[in-house]
Amino acid sequence: MTLEISPGARDALQAWGDHMRALDGAAENTLTAYARDVTAFLAFQAGHRGGPMGLAEIGRLRTADMRAWMADQRLHGTGGRSVARHLSAVKSFARWLSEREGFDPTAILSTRAPKFRKPLPRPLAKDAAKDLIETVGMQHDTPWIAARDVAVVTVLYGCGLRISEGLGLTGGDAPLADVLRIKGKGGKERLVPVLPAARDAVERYIAACPFDLTDDGPLFRGARGGALNGRIVAGVMARARMQLGLPASATPHALRHSFATHLLEAGGDLRSIQELLGHASLSTTQAYTAVDTVHLMETYARAHPHGR
Repeated sequence: MTLEISPGARDALQAWGDHMRALDGAAENTLTAYARDVTAFLAFQAGHRGGPMGLAEIGRLRTADMRAWMADQRLHGTGGRSVARHLSAVKSFARWLSEREGFDPTAILSTRAPKFRKPLPRPLAKDAAKDLIETVGMQHDTPWIAARDVAVVTVLYGCGLRISEGLGLTGGDAPLADVLRIKGKGGKERLVPVLPAARDAVERYIAACPFDLTDDGPLFRGARGGALNGRIVAGVMARARMQLGLPASATPHALRHSFATHLLEAGGDLRSIQELLGHASLSTTQAYTAVDTVHLMETYARAHPHGR
């Protein structure tokens, strides 16, 4: 922790992290990133204002101080998305601290994040998803590894899992039940139905796997028996998409986008898809789906009582 931050501010940072961990269920990676962002912000303000940043100094920050910090971020090449994330952490800390210390956080909270264009999700077409899964199985000469790779991508696509969630499955999860209990971001749990194709792919992998899949050990194993690394899955998909002429956006995460989009295309409602993906906000789910407006309105008209 930098010397430009007073012991009181350091203690406040620690207490804020404990608060988010206990009440908000924030993941450790999120807490670490937030603490790093706020620490860097306070260090900048110490240099900018010419003195250590204690609790009183944080309460006296002005709009000009915030503008100077954001300008410095951009000057050092920090992108708009990253600046927005840093600002979000600073605002969260300031909001919590102001309630505890009784100062007016308006100068901090009223600071606007830079505008940036959110990249549109690029799901695969249904045929492309099917071809990709089949081609993934052709990337390795060792039969059990080929079966493993097919099982992983089939589970990611068929269940809409993040790659960390798919690789987090254990031997105790096999054979896959009709419904999986998945622990996602922030430790939040959700129930995800398992398609027969995903269950069958995992069964073929288990039958071929040369390692003992213990209940508390990883389900998907690397070539030497350890936990499978996500980079291996990404590499296999990269080779498969090159063979099929698919764009670089055809990544493991694109399978999750594809899961959501294809469900919506089939008439699924956004609220149910939100629950399956484990999103806290419906707007996040909407960003995940790339169904054209005409199709979305047709789905809405079929589902809404006044559209019938």
